[in-house]
Amino acid sequence: MLDKSLVADIVNITSKAAISCYKYIGKNNKEMADKAATDSMRSEINKLNINGIVVIGEGELDDAPMLYIGEKLGAGGDLELDIAVDPLEGTNFAAKNLPGALSVISIAKKGDLFNAPETYMDKLAVSSKVPFEATDLDFPLEKNISNLADAMNKDIKDVTVCLLDRPRHKEIINKLKAMNVKMKLISDGDISGALLVTNKKYNVDMFLGIGGGPEGVLAASAIDTLGCKFQGRFLFKNEEDISRARKMGIRDLNKKYELKEIIKGDSIFCATGITKSELVNGVDIKDNKYITETLVTHKSSNMSKTVITEDTIKT
Repeated sequence: MLDKSLVADIVNITSKAAISCYKYIGKNNKEMADKAATDSMRSEINKLNINGIVVIGEGELDDAPMLYIGEKLGAGGDLELDIAVDPLEGTNFAAKNLPGALSVISIAKKGDLFNAPETYMDKLAVSSKVPFEATDLDFPLEKNISNLADAMNKDIKDVTVCLLDRPRHKEIINKLKAMNVKMKLISDGDISGALLVTNKKYNVDMFLGIGGGPEGVLAASAIDTLGCKFQGRFLFKNEEDISRARKMGIRDLNKKYELKEIIKGDSIFCATGITKSELVNGVDIKDNKYITETLVTHKSSNMSKTVITEDTIKT
């Protein structure tokens, strides 16, 4: 298990990354916003007495100078960790000063976090109120919706499904419309989209569709702690994707991954708001201090809470 004392350290990492990104909010420069968050996150992780390795990062070594997959982080020590990061989820949100930008990290013991390839994933996330067997990535959409409605004692017209608003989802959107299902169509941010099933206050019953594979692993870490269901299947665009997956040890290219295969043991997940979202508030300034808000989960202590931190502005 991961010691509960690590939680404060991990909150600090995403809080500092969010603050570093703050000056680029609304500046229409997503590259600089992402770089600021990435540089900060890497610097803060390297202060911890850990031996960490990035399993979900900013890309392959050839594509990302920092926080690339396989990069070793930390100041050293006996604790060996897998680290999954998205220093700035929602680069467009930050650049355009729109709601939904987050800084995200998940950690687990070495070998416990799935090393996902940089490719698409077909995903299904469902509220904890729904029995596990009621929904499945392999079921027809209509069956999943009908079973979910029955399990939650709702009319189908009152079921809410969240998915990315993409041309690739046109058929799904048309089917949901024909069923008179409520839809929450999001432009970006499928980590936060998946997390909307974790609390009834968000009024989302199911998240589905095709998004990023690495983002699926990050979302799964929090979903696991909160007792919800998550399934994913990687989708490969070309032979290069397939080759990369095979190098990472994936043999069955059509495999449906259950939550316990994506995150095997204890984990700590943190998502700090950069701009305001449904999950957390964005970075604010009050009395010469940065105020940040972070969603934190820690599986072994059954922790799920929002943490507010203050950081004095240095002049």
